[in-house]
Amino acid sequence: MTTTSDKNDKKPRLASLDALRGFDMFWILGGQAIFAALFVLTGWQGWKAFEAHTVHVPWHGFTFYDLIFPLFIFLSGVAMGLNPRRIDQLPLSERMVFYKKALKRLAILIGLGVLYNHGWGTGMPMALDEVRYASVLGRIAIAWFVAAMLVWHTSLRTQAIVAVAILIGYWIWLCFIPVPGGIAGDLTPEGSWNAWVDQRLLPGIIHRNGPLDPEGLLSQIPAVANAILGVFAGQLIAKAHKYGQWKVAGALFIVGLLTLALGWLWDMAFPVNKRLWTSSFVLVTVGWSAILLAAFYAFVDILGFRKSVYPFVIIGANSIIIYLASSLVNWSYISKSVFGGVVRAVPADWQPLIGVFAVLAVQLLVLHWMYKRKIIVSV
Repeated sequence: MTTTSDKNDKKPRLASLDALRGFDMFWILGGQAIFAALFVLTGWQGWKAFEAHTVHVPWHGFTFYDLIFPLFIFLSGVAMGLNPRRIDQLPLSERMVFYKKALKRLAILIGLGVLYNHGWGTGMPMALDEVRYASVLGRIAIAWFVAAMLVWHTSLRTQAIVAVAILIGYWIWLCFIPVPGGIAGDLTPEGSWNAWVDQRLLPGIIHRNGPLDPEGLLSQIPAVANAILGVFAGQLIAKAHKYGQWKVAGALFIVGLLTLALGWLWDMAFPVNKRLWTSSFVLVTVGWSAILLAAFYAFVDILGFRKSVYPFVIIGANSIIIYLASSLVNWSYISKSVFGGVVRAVPADWQPLIGVFAVLAVQLLVLHWMYKRKIIVSV
């Protein structure tokens, strides 16, 4: 893990990328509780509709909360696409520097993912077969690593072919090839190819002892497409000086709408499903990711409203460390220690909302302190 400072900052960060990454993380850090608190305060049923989008769909379907994870993968690809490089023509000795850094990042994120899984006050198991190895950070790491290898060694055309082949191949595998002892097209939790692979090949325990892990082995394959398509978006933004910023933002928005429509069209044959990470789910999430990126790019980098999104920027600048801290640090206890008296002093129907803001305030104060001192922890 490294930190950047005034001495080693090589280039300015894309503010909209940090802001969107922070917006994504905001809902994990406690933002999802705002709607329930607003319902307690106002009694308006509309907040219940918003709250319904702060939980994952049990199986087929989609909510806003299902976008958080794939959006992060997409943005990892965007960051790569902003500064793409081919290294396949370099001597092996020079390429080894890139390979070692990529492998180190892969290993660290997988390790941190395992650590995150066993936070929340439970602690790391001492028996290896009781460890959950599949994780959100692990999936991000693997998707980024595969996308990086493609960016470093292949053309845009090859990367596009690989992304399409992944999505179509995954559809054929899950829907047209029968599971041993089962039937083709079984997309139930127990009968899917994902369950069959995880139960036989995934080491350690499966999430909540279910039939398959939502970050399991097979569903890792289509997640790579989220990162590859993010690379394309990043490369488009990198050429804004050539095409014009507004044209780039408009292109991202239109492509996002088309991808979103294609994903929901595919849903009729291959249902949108986060736990299986279906190809239609990839397209729906990439569509929304591109639309949000277009909006943030226009608002933050073109129109220059950076101060308005400062809380998101400081979250996004240290997104990995604050995500890990959400498992290892008891923010609720800290917020009660600092703001507990304030929360208790307000009327009862205000307390849930003020309590949510107190938790967020503690985290934002830490992130503000780090950002002002140029402490940006990256892996």
